[in-house]
Amino acid sequence: MKRGLTPFPAALFAGAASVLAFAPLGAYPLLLLAFAALAHLWNGTPRRCFWTGWAFGLGLFGAGVSWIYVSLSRFGGMPPLLAAIATAGFCAFLALFPAAAGWLQARIPAHPALRAALLVPASWTLFEWLRSWLLTGFPWLSAGYASIGWPLQGYAPLAGVFGISFLSVSAGALLWLAFTRRSFTYAFIFLAIVGAGQALRYVSWTSPSGPPVTAALLQGDVAQDLKFSPERYAHTLQTYARLAEETQARLIVFPETALPQFLDRIDPRYLAHLRAIARRNGGDALVGVLFRRSGEEYYNSVLTLGVSPPQLYNKAHLVPFGEFVPPGFGWTLEILHIPMSDFSAGQDEQTVLAVAGERVAPNICYEDAFGAEIARQLPEATLLVNLSNVAWFGDSLAPAQHLQIGQMRAVETGRTHLTAANSGISAAIDPDGRIIARLPQFREGRLEVTVQGYTGATPYVRLRDWPIVVVSLLILAGAAAAAARRR
Repeated sequence: MKRGLTPFPAALFAGAASVLAFAPLGAYPLLLLAFAALAHLWNGTPRRCFWTGWAFGLGLFGAGVSWIYVSLSRFGGMPPLLAAIATAGFCAFLALFPAAAGWLQARIPAHPALRAALLVPASWTLFEWLRSWLLTGFPWLSAGYASIGWPLQGYAPLAGVFGISFLSVSAGALLWLAFTRRSFTYAFIFLAIVGAGQALRYVSWTSPSGPPVTAALLQGDVAQDLKFSPERYAHTLQTYARLAEETQARLIVFPETALPQFLDRIDPRYLAHLRAIARRNGGDALVGVLFRRSGEEYYNSVLTLGVSPPQLYNKAHLVPFGEFVPPGFGWTLEILHIPMSDFSAGQDEQTVLAVAGERVAPNICYEDAFGAEIARQLPEATLLVNLSNVAWFGDSLAPAQHLQIGQMRAVETGRTHLTAANSGISAAIDPDGRIIARLPQFREGRLEVTVQGYTGATPYVRLRDWPIVVVSLLILAGAAAAAARRR
């Protein structure tokens, strides 16, 4: 029994340590070492591999998304003990995906080297992709995000974040094989993957479109527990009006729900003032508002004000329990006290916003975690703009992780990515994932940048996640068929 339990703490530690590979630390080699350890541990029975995979996932998500506790307890009003149990349960559920990946790869007989270098990456990637859409999806901490700023980032315009996840797992396995087999062949393949990724970073998949545009990203730093307070409302509007008045930028970007009131209840004179500011600058403002269509149907939206005709974008991918309550879970409203937690979802296909001489693909907060959905607005869009409010998660890992996700979207699409966040991190990101400029967290301010729009389509924009999903399925199916023939 003891021998069967031995891998569990090692996998738990490896999973937790891998979080250091993601933002804000960004020590990507630690992720490769974690996957090297996993390749070693996933060399047993399917049952044993299931539990070691679950332990790895519990370490990964337990350390990496524990910030969910902050939103449940501090801002959601859930009792601390119950919030801790709910967070632990959620992390335990997410750990089932690595567990299932471990079970699947162990079910298929294969040579140890083939298993480590191909079957393990294919199984991991398949279940990571499944996690991105099952039950509306939670793609946070997909392994590929940790590659930002490192050579394997070069594969993002080709295969997206899941393609880099595959290569990251494979690279870790190759390190394990090179060390345990003392084979130069595996080391050479590892170096070839890394070298090719670095070379790909010098390929320009898109081209500049028109002259650069000046942009101002507003960060009001409104405390989450005061955001929807009626006593704070007037001060919030004054803050954003003042920040907007002080800029000459053609494109002014407000955060998500910067004006925390239904659009039809906002003083028309205030909206006219914001419109006049944008027109004075010869451009437009993107304003986060709450839009009510009829009765109880309301949306988390982006409204344009300025020289261009008024346009509206309604958030399409909502956050479960934060923005809508899944069927059968209405009872959670008795425990959670989250304002505006029953939004309607906008249409999947919405036109880009023609503002300030650019064609903007807007997305709101959590939406930019879904690469294939962002790609739907391309290649028409020349610029990506995200309006966020991650104040829900306090001073945790979440804001830095979210910024890293935005960096990946920029690289995948070959577009400049702007993000305006209520309490930070507001930033401008170039098509190579580099942060052009950023504002500190929890500080009121305005980020003035000059950015370039881009045209063209990367291979990922055209094909999205399907190539790596099909490749992973073919690897697993081919190995299973070969094993059946041998039997």
